[in-house]
Amino acid sequence: MAQQPSFKTVFVFLDTDKYCSPFDMLVAIDAFPDSMIFKYENVTGEDAAKIVFDALFPRGPMGAQHTKIFINGSNFDMVSEVVAATQKCMASAPWGNSIIVDPRGAYSTAAGAVAKTLGLSLEKGFGTLEGKNVTVLAGTGPVGQTAARIYASEKANVVITSRTMAKGQAVADKINKEVGAERVKVVEVTKPEQTSAAVKDAEIILAAGAGGIQLLSAADLKSAAKCKIVADINAIKPLGVEGLGSNDDGVALSSGAFGIGALAIGKLKIKIETEMIKRATAAPQGLFDYSIAYEIGKAAILKKLAKAKA
Repeated sequence: MAQQPSFKTVFVFLDTDKYCSPFDMLVAIDAFPDSMIFKYENVTGEDAAKIVFDALFPRGPMGAQHTKIFINGSNFDMVSEVVAATQKCMASAPWGNSIIVDPRGAYSTAAGAVAKTLGLSLEKGFGTLEGKNVTVLAGTGPVGQTAARIYASEKANVVITSRTMAKGQAVADKINKEVGAERVKVVEVTKPEQTSAAVKDAEIILAAGAGGIQLLSAADLKSAAKCKIVADINAIKPLGVEGLGSNDDGVALSSGAFGIGALAIGKLKIKIETEMIKRATAAPQGLFDYSIAYEIGKAAILKKLAKAKA
């Protein structure tokens, strides 16, 4: 009897940016030390079709199950084009494989941030996210709009901030259409003093801006009298929330709110991304995106809470 070939796990990275991110490649290698990585940069939807078909066919249906596509990039629209082209290839080919999507870590970071705020809310007796007033600062960025989408799916009332009203409204309209309800609103913030209006009714605040930019001052946080939880994804000084340390994890702040820092979120983010990669590698095919990322993060948080109560 002929021996079945043994296939090595291969990750094919399709990145829409000039440089393929080493972050995600390192997470994949740590999850599967014996795997191989092929990377392609400046990838368009048209490029993706050629690359994906070339990745599907040489190893046959069994080998294709060990060939995983990881789609990355900082531009959500371009990433969406590559995802759509890749899915079209899978649908038209005689067999397919799994697709992992985590554009510059936005999906796993947002999932980790929302899951951490949910966990802290439950731990402190504030309840679930449903009906909570949430403000996502820098809500049109990759992490911000993904977090807003997840909060809205949990039936929270979400305010996102944007430097331009039109851009913010476009993001809000898209999310509201997806969740089938008017759950996301926009507040234009073009200067720091406008932030207080965006957070005045917030029970949860997430600073989702780029590294090295402070979005929320200690004074603005203190003025947000209803705020119970504040979280920040920025680990590069100056941090996104004044007075909130990057390692803080449920720490009581001077404002009275409990804080979650970027590195505390980052620990869960890595676990989420690693589990996404493991699930995609075990599955013959499927799309592993922000919804799967949040499913993983939420389950991990709820399991941790249940264990603490046992």
